[in-house]
Amino acid sequence: MSSSAICDPQVEVDVRGPRFAAGITVVVLAVSLLTMGTAVAAVLLAIQTIVFGLGAFVGLKAQPYGIIFRKVVQPRIAPASEFEAIAPPRFAALVGFIFTAVALIGLATGVTAIAYVAVAFALAAAFLNSAFGFCLGCEMFLLGKRTFSR
Repeated sequence: MSSSAICDPQVEVDVRGPRFAAGITVVVLAVSLLTMGTAVAAVLLAIQTIVFGLGAFVGLKAQPYGIIFRKVVQPRIAPASEFEAIAPPRFAALVGFIFTAVALIGLATGVTAIAYVAVAFALAAAFLNSAFGFCLGCEMFLLGKRTFSR
């Protein structure tokens, strides 16, 4: 997919892909939160930050959890019946990237309280998407688009 296609608001994704990715993210962030202050948390947060960064800066097709969904899960389930524009989930990945990067900075500087808060917010957002199909970052994107397009 070309970079112009990635930015094209007409490009859509199967909504189940980002929900699947959110489910994996919930597990990664929950374990990070439970092991905060250890090397395990730092490694998991670094991995999750890279995953979010790939989704936000390279595109959802480059995100490892999306690749797993497309290669392993999607061929085994019914064809997609619901799609969404690619821009809102990419923005949500950017928000996730910011929160996990802040958490990593908090860990690196010894301010674990910041890491706890940042991971907890990212975990809550991922849980909402995974469990209820409510993408908080996507809704932020759409609200910003409506607000700033006036």
